[in-house]
Amino acid sequence: MDFIDQIKVLATKIPKLSESIKTEEATKNALVLPLLNILGYNVFDPTEVVPEFTTDYGTKKGEKVDYAIMQDGKPVILIECKNIDADLDNEYASQLFRYFSVSEAKIGILTNGIVYRFYTDIEAPNKMDDKSFLEINLLDVKEPLINELKRFKKESFNIDDLANVACGLKYIKEIKLILANEINSPSEEFVKFFAKKVNDGPFTQSVREKFTTITRNAINQFINDRINDRLKFAMSEDTVSSTLDNENTSPDLNNTNNNLNDIVTTQEEIEGYFIVKSILRENIDLNRVAIRDKKSYCGILLDDNNRKPICRMYFNTKQKYLGLFIDKNEEKVPIEDLNGIYSYADKLKGTIDDYEKVKNS
Repeated sequence: MDFIDQIKVLATKIPKLSESIKTEEATKNALVLPLLNILGYNVFDPTEVVPEFTTDYGTKKGEKVDYAIMQDGKPVILIECKNIDADLDNEYASQLFRYFSVSEAKIGILTNGIVYRFYTDIEAPNKMDDKSFLEINLLDVKEPLINELKRFKKESFNIDDLANVACGLKYIKEIKLILANEINSPSEEFVKFFAKKVNDGPFTQSVREKFTTITRNAINQFINDRINDRLKFAMSEDTVSSTLDNENTSPDLNNTNNNLNDIVTTQEEIEGYFIVKSILRENIDLNRVAIRDKKSYCGILLDDNNRKPICRMYFNTKQKYLGLFIDKNEEKVPIEDLNGIYSYADKLKGTIDDYEKVKNS
């Protein structure tokens, strides 16, 4: 059973188990420890998972955080557990915050067994951020977020890589929340920005009220138009074969049968291209990594050769996918955002290695 299936099995047990879970201790045993086990940690080995981890803080002696995950004899992750019924929005992770500042751990997790909030020290070194950079809700399992959770598996945990990823995840999460709030209830500053772009008159109270409605309607219409365009685009496209043989018989971008005016390389695709290049920078001359856009996906090729696809970016739909090539067969994996590309760095490097082996054989 693969990782996401194990997570889903645990998630399906929660509604039934919740009827019997009445205490924080029961929450730990029934939900938190099974998740740590799925992540590959031996919860019975105190060199890996230390329960009731103690670190003195100032004048406070003997306080305990529920669990510490150890690496090379040092705490790298601190976990504070609340009862399954606890509202984490109203739970201040005071112990977690204090221990974070005096321990060597760089990740703090606050959980009620259902929701897991991950914190680090992006804003100030050795001081846990007030806001989490990642939140996983097991009752609303989103596969792209589960891919981020994989980073915490014992076999793949790398605090240096995680620090860079956490920064991106944190700010993307906050910007998405800001956008959602502005779309639902535009602030005066937000409305004024657009009003000044299209209206030369003074920003009076009546103008503000008028443009608040106009701004909300314009944004919603813009989103609906983009969704409709994507749906029409997807319905009009022929199914793209996942095999290299079919790919090689399809028209090239330079073929006049393709309407080049319909192909737009988006900013996300360009950023994805540079992420892939950054991943491969130690494996190959980056001048050999090329981007070639098509209607249904944006391809990244080795030596600009259709027979050497590195990956494909399917970013034209609500759910983004990354096409990976393993033994010349394409596997499409869902990603939530561009940071998800980093999760497949090893596979991208492996694809390059395979091409180079053939070249040198």
